[in-house]
Amino acid sequence: MNKQAVILFDGECNLCNGSVQFVIRNDKKKLFQFASLQSEGGKALLEKYGLNSNDLNSFILIQNDKAYFQSTAALNVASQLSGVVKLLAGFKIVPPFIRDAVYKFIAKNRYKWFGQRDACMIPTPELKSRFLND
Repeated sequence: MNKQAVILFDGECNLCNGSVQFVIRNDKKKLFQFASLQSEGGKALLEKYGLNSNDLNSFILIQNDKAYFQSTAALNVASQLSGVVKLLAGFKIVPPFIRDAVYKFIAKNRYKWFGQRDACMIPTPELKSRFLND
């Protein structure tokens, strides 16, 4: 797999930030870099791939010059992490319209259920190299 995979996430969402922290802890091979959808780096990738910069409800994985969205993106990431989380990739057998319906339901309610930040997370100095320049 491409060592320069990038995860685009909503930097103001507590659930999304928690997910990024989870990936960082379980990405022993350091396969993933990160950019918030609100950052300059994130916006540049959205533009490069012709994606809607107004839709902050999606978790996007860019890997091997292809963009993956929603549940497919999340399951592709899970399949490359260390530990039992890899088993989540088995949900790929569920048809995408069902997986994405669940994903969209959670995304729609994520601020209400998990809260929202006033600003994007600021990576620690140790993690700064894993985040695209803003």
